[in-house]
Amino acid sequence: MEQTYYLIIIGALIVEYLLSTISSVLNMNSITKTVPDGFQEFYDNEKYSKSQEYLKDKTKLGLYSGAFSLILTLIVIEFGLFGILDEFVRSNSTHHIISGLMFFGVLFFVNDILNIPFTLYGTFVIEDKYGFNKTTIRTFITDKLKGYGLTIVFGSIIMVPVLYFFSTYESNGWWIAWALITCFMIAIQPLFVHVIAPMFNKFTPLEEGELRSAIDNFANKVNFPIGRIDVMDGSRRSAHSNAYFSGFGKSRRIALFDTLLDKHSTEEIVSVVAHEIGHYKKKHIITGTILGIIETGIMLYIFNIFMNDRALFAVFSVEMIPTSIQTYCGLVFFGMLYSPVSLLTSIFTTAMSRKNEFEADSYALETTKKPEPLISMLKGLAASNLSHLTPHPLMVFLTYSHPPVTDRIAAVQNK
Repeated sequence: MEQTYYLIIIGALIVEYLLSTISSVLNMNSITKTVPDGFQEFYDNEKYSKSQEYLKDKTKLGLYSGAFSLILTLIVIEFGLFGILDEFVRSNSTHHIISGLMFFGVLFFVNDILNIPFTLYGTFVIEDKYGFNKTTIRTFITDKLKGYGLTIVFGSIIMVPVLYFFSTYESNGWWIAWALITCFMIAIQPLFVHVIAPMFNKFTPLEEGELRSAIDNFANKVNFPIGRIDVMDGSRRSAHSNAYFSGFGKSRRIALFDTLLDKHSTEEIVSVVAHEIGHYKKKHIITGTILGIIETGIMLYIFNIFMNDRALFAVFSVEMIPTSIQTYCGLVFFGMLYSPVSLLTSIFTTAMSRKNEFEADSYALETTKKPEPLISMLKGLAASNLSHLTPHPLMVFLTYSHPPVTDRIAAVQNK
């Protein structure tokens, strides 16, 4: 069985890397020499060429980063570094939960630190080259430290009870852990709005005026009481434009990047707000949360079967000690064994997300009765973000959470 597990894990790693590499290369080669019809007003030849160079630079960085991650993972497995780490955390702690937190912590921080050069290059070289980066070194370091702090806090909140329930209740531990994680997935929505997001960006209420009045009028028209409409200082880190909807109930918030307000008309921004409200009206956020809860439950149930599998531990050169509880090792190893299923679920999730985007666009069109502002907004966002207008279908199928902008515009025009 050990050999079977080994082949599944190594095979999955290689297949996933090959899929990523092949789709990236095909996507990079799918660029066209001329600007697609309908975009000439937003892309001149120079800007279109610039968007293609931007795509190439990002793709190459992704290929190098992916190759590095694959090689690093193979080295860790082949040289038995998981076993060395397990011995280290057990010899330096007196409780299996502390050992587990140390195990996860070392894996996370070492992996993150080793990948910092790629992040730095992407931010301060590529994004800067194309005029997007506004992040300073100080902001980068501060964001990293905040991210580490949140990882420690929320990681501990989740992992301490999970490790406890699996080790204490054994075969019944999975559904208790599932219930806990479900509560966390629901609670994280208002926490994101009120605690997490404000740690990284400043949110100020949209001022009274033409835009605020237009948004309020639209919200009243569709019977949608908006909790908050905030302007986010996205320009502090990047020149990219965006908007998003988050939260449930009274914690609902529509966040508009300040870069969005600087570049688009009132009607265009109302179409964006209509799109975001469409996600709520179509219950996309609730549906996504429910699907995430179901997937987590299935994964925990299957993990419950494999968590003490000696053959699985042997693949990673970890010896199961009769007097020790090593649930934390089982979680990591099972996650890698589960990766083929994760790939399939991610493809399903992104397909659902693309469907949701079409539905939100359709809702915006049905409620505003104005296709032109929505179309011009989609084109304007694509141009300002130097988006790839002709992505390869395989890349879309594997990774795109949003449909290609040309497909979205065609869907709006055909309504």
